[in-house]
Amino acid sequence: MELRVALDTNRLVDLLRGDAELGERLGRCEQVWLPLFVVGELRAGFLLGAHAEANELLLRRLLAKPTVGVLLPDEGTAEGYARLFAQLRRAGTPVPSHVLWIAALALQHDLPLITRDRHFASMPQLLRI
Repeated sequence: MELRVALDTNRLVDLLRGDAELGERLGRCEQVWLPLFVVGELRAGFLLGAHAEANELLLRRLLAKPTVGVLLPDEGTAEGYARLFAQLRRAGTPVPSHVLWIAALALQHDLPLITRDRHFASMPQLLRI
């Protein structure tokens, strides 16, 4: 079992929609991290949906848990982003920039990423769950 993990947007949505299996798995983790870009994507989706206030409340409750935190980017994140960008461009497998930022944060903090997004498969150095 992973003790520290990062969540991608699609799996965070699953969790907020009541994915019990994912909730149980995360409940056994010592630390669950949400990259800042995931929080931004999620809140953008809330604003476009019909249940923005209810969804925001669910997110705030999750963020209030002592085992949940937000990963903030810094200069090291930018360096990781640049390395991933160059690697994928050279390989002919570019991905959306938000995917690169999420991956850069997970790699910087040595966290496996819980995701269903296939874009991350082009980054072998990233442990995906």
